[in-house]
Amino acid sequence: MKKTKIKYKGKLKSYMQWPVVFLVILAIMNVAVYTVSVKAGLVVSGFLALFVVLTLLLIFRHRPLILNDLISFATQYGQVQKTLLDEFSIPYALLDSDGRLIWMNEEFSLTVGKDKDYRKNIQTLFPEIHSGTMPGLKGVKEIEIHYEDKDFCARLQRVSVQSLEDAVNILEIPKDRNYVIALYLFDNTELNHYIQENQDQKMVPGLIYLDNYDEALDSVEEVRRSLLVALIDRKITKYISNYDGIVKKFETDKYFIIIKNKYLKELQANRFSLLEEVKAVNIGNEMSVTLSIGIGVNGGSYQQNYEFSRIAIELALGRGGDQAVVKENDKISYYGGKSQQMEKNTRVKARVKAQALREFIENSEEVVVMGHKITDIDSLGSAVGIYRAAKMLDKKAHIVLGDINSSIRPWVNMFRNSRDFDEDMFVTHEQAEAIVNPQTVLVVVDTNRPSLCECESLLDMTKVIVILDHHRRCSDVIENAVLSYIEPFASSACEMVAEILQYFTDDVRLKTVEADCIYAGIIVDTNNFVAKTGVRTFEAAAYLRRSGADVTRVRKLFRDDITSYKARAEAVRHAEIFMREYAISRCPSENLESPTVVGAQAANELLNIVGIKASFVLTEFQGKIYISARAIDEVNVQIIMERLGGGGHQNIAGAQLADMTMSEAINKLKEVLTKMTEEGAI
Repeated sequence: MKKTKIKYKGKLKSYMQWPVVFLVILAIMNVAVYTVSVKAGLVVSGFLALFVVLTLLLIFRHRPLILNDLISFATQYGQVQKTLLDEFSIPYALLDSDGRLIWMNEEFSLTVGKDKDYRKNIQTLFPEIHSGTMPGLKGVKEIEIHYEDKDFCARLQRVSVQSLEDAVNILEIPKDRNYVIALYLFDNTELNHYIQENQDQKMVPGLIYLDNYDEALDSVEEVRRSLLVALIDRKITKYISNYDGIVKKFETDKYFIIIKNKYLKELQANRFSLLEEVKAVNIGNEMSVTLSIGIGVNGGSYQQNYEFSRIAIELALGRGGDQAVVKENDKISYYGGKSQQMEKNTRVKARVKAQALREFIENSEEVVVMGHKITDIDSLGSAVGIYRAAKMLDKKAHIVLGDINSSIRPWVNMFRNSRDFDEDMFVTHEQAEAIVNPQTVLVVVDTNRPSLCECESLLDMTKVIVILDHHRRCSDVIENAVLSYIEPFASSACEMVAEILQYFTDDVRLKTVEADCIYAGIIVDTNNFVAKTGVRTFEAAAYLRRSGADVTRVRKLFRDDITSYKARAEAVRHAEIFMREYAISRCPSENLESPTVVGAQAANELLNIVGIKASFVLTEFQGKIYISARAIDEVNVQIIMERLGGGGHQNIAGAQLADMTMSEAINKLKEVLTKMTEEGAI
């Protein structure tokens, strides 16, 4: 029976035994007092008897009451804690190891709008919380979630229940599941609102340049020119003012603008409709006015945002104008770019670039020229032109070539078999890496992207890099070039080089085979002078004809073997018309040395079909899917290929897709075409 009674223990037991200790001490003191005085001993004995009565009363009457109170407190303590958690002002819940709700307090129930008996998985309420976001052994996870119209920070913490398993013998909990997860929800709605409001109020700088200001004014009567300028100014000012922005004209064809960040999304949503509104201004001018917009956003300071806008406007102009570019740190977005860019008749820029190139070559000992991977005749022809420019200054020059495909092999053999050219005119990647040093002039032709260069490692081996290209600039342009001549309106890199050669020295003399090679590059990129051909294209061709280029000789070198001809015909025969405007086909690559070249030829052929705005031919080669995209004037295939990681020119572009089948590549192309059509991007 004694063993079944509830007893004190620990510090409370010691505290309850102190009256007995005091009683013993008083009894000893009473004996000592009797030895001194009997009367005094009797008085002390009276007080001792009173103390004994009080002690017995405490032990036998109040002790059970205290025990009952302690037991009552102990039994109600857990309920008190539960009540406190239940009335906790922060939403709180417990989850099992699988994420299933075990318990929730009143605030959590009100927040999610569920009864407290709701026992489903937490993912049914918050999809952001799943098995991959659960906390680790000792970790705490915080996840931003959105529920209905509120934003929450969900704090997940693992709580061990090992002590519960040790305390009771009716549960056997696996070691990997002996925990629950405490979930707290902190309402960040108001905080996020003010953060967003602060972000929206930030000032965003931008630049607007008129692409063809002088040409447009020249196309209208002199008395109407001021009216044309006034209408353009009004269009720009009204457009920006509608978004609570400021416009400041600082040159005849340049504007500085400031808008609030919150309006930038609206501008992007309507794809900068100002581009089309300005083109609609017509008071008799034969040429539509186009403009370029550059905007910088989310930099570390206003100065950095302005620098971003300056880079963006340069990128827009380098891509041919008539488009808007938004630069947000490393992210760059493009809008517009639908119209054909206007050819500039002035050759001042070509003359200036030619003189600058001459100075760089004169101050060097050696010149190395390289084009893009899978070299075509435009890349080779422009490289040959730069080679001749270096030789005219008595400089050692080399052209870097990788694998020589069938399209350029006849030309390469002609140079190698001629005694007029050095044996080391063409070098491999390894030989080029041994030649190039920090003082070598490295000229990159027919590309401005480092990833497409014939030998990308050379870019890091010299400080003197020159770029000559006719493709529109992309985001990953070659950095640190001392001279960059990128003209998107030029038909080909060979046309640009032919112009440069005319201003390079007074007595430029091309050898016949060199003139043929450069002339062939123009023919290929213009598709026999029917695509993207301007006045300067014919002037460059006339210069090459005067230098000895022979049309018949070039045509013979372009003839195909029967296998390539059949493959091209097969690609045309199996073409699919998508959305009644786009021709999509695949080119067989079996038994073809240069299937990508054949695919490009097939893409050109498909443009001859009535109603086709753009053609896309896909070719499987070296483990990748190569897309050749072609258009005449209605569609900008460059922006389509950029969505697929490629790029190029407005009428001639391409892309490479890795790690996918031909069918997957075609489906991806169709998805891009559909999405861009819905967005109004094409």
